[in-house]
Amino acid sequence: MEIEEKGICRLSVVPVRKEGSDKSEIVTELLFGEHYTVTEVSKDKKWLKILIHFDKYEGWLDAKQHTRISDEYFNQINNVDYKICTELSSSILYKKHQLPIVMGSILPISTNEIFKVEEQLAFNGESKSLSQKREFDFLKQIACKYLNAPYLWGGRSPFGIDCSGFTQIIFRICGYTLPRDSSQQVKAGSAVASVEESKPGDLAFFQNDKGTIIHVGLILNQKDIIHASGMVRIDTLDEQGILNKETNTYSHQLSSIRRIIKD
Repeated sequence: MEIEEKGICRLSVVPVRKEGSDKSEIVTELLFGEHYTVTEVSKDKKWLKILIHFDKYEGWLDAKQHTRISDEYFNQINNVDYKICTELSSSILYKKHQLPIVMGSILPISTNEIFKVEEQLAFNGESKSLSQKREFDFLKQIACKYLNAPYLWGGRSPFGIDCSGFTQIIFRICGYTLPRDSSQQVKAGSAVASVEESKPGDLAFFQNDKGTIIHVGLILNQKDIIHASGMVRIDTLDEQGILNKETNTYSHQLSSIRRIIKD
C-alpha cells in the first residue's frame, strides 16, 4: 500500500470513516465499483486515507477492504461510460461468486458488453449508462424506491442513508454530479426564489438556528418533499420548512432552493 495507489470497492457497501479507527464516525460509504486514490497510510498500515474520485470526498478506509487496481484500469473507469445499477438490491457474479450489491453501484459494463480487464464480472439486472441524463419522472421513480430506508449518518445505501447521501445518489443515477454534503450541495445548480417558483426535481435546503445548512430534500411538487429524516419519507413543504405529516409539527427550517435539472 502506497500513497497515490489506486483502489476500487469490491464489496457491497464499505464504510469510510473520519479517522483511521473502527470507533470513528462514518462520513460516507463506498458502493461496489466506486474507485479512489490512496492519499495517506496510517503508521500501523491498517488504515488508508482515500480520495474518492466521483465526489472528491476524503476519509479513512480499512486496509483489509482495499482492492488495488492499476493506473491503466483507473483511467479506463474514468473514460468509459460504465453502467450504474438501478435495482434496489441485486447481485453480481464476481470471481465466480455471487455478491450482493445495491442501487447506485458502478458496473464495468458498457454497451451491453462485459469488460475483461483485470477481473471478470457478470450482471443481468437493471442498469443505465452513467452519463445518460434522465428527466424528473425517472428521478422521482428512483427516489421513491428508497422510501422507508432507515436514516444512517454517512450512509448511501437503501439499508441506511443520510439526507445528502440520498440526494447525491439519486441524482447520480440520473446522470448528475452532486457533492457529498448538504453544505456543499447548496452551492450547486441555480437559485430558486421561493417554494411557489420551485419545480419538481429542485432541491430544498434547511438550516439550524445559526444559519448553517444541515438538511436537504427533493421537491416532488410545491407541497411535497422526499427526504431522509429518521427514514426516507414524504412530508409537506412550505415557505417555513418541512411539516411532518405524522406529528403535524415543523421539523426543518427552510433556507434556500436550488435547481439542478435545467429546462
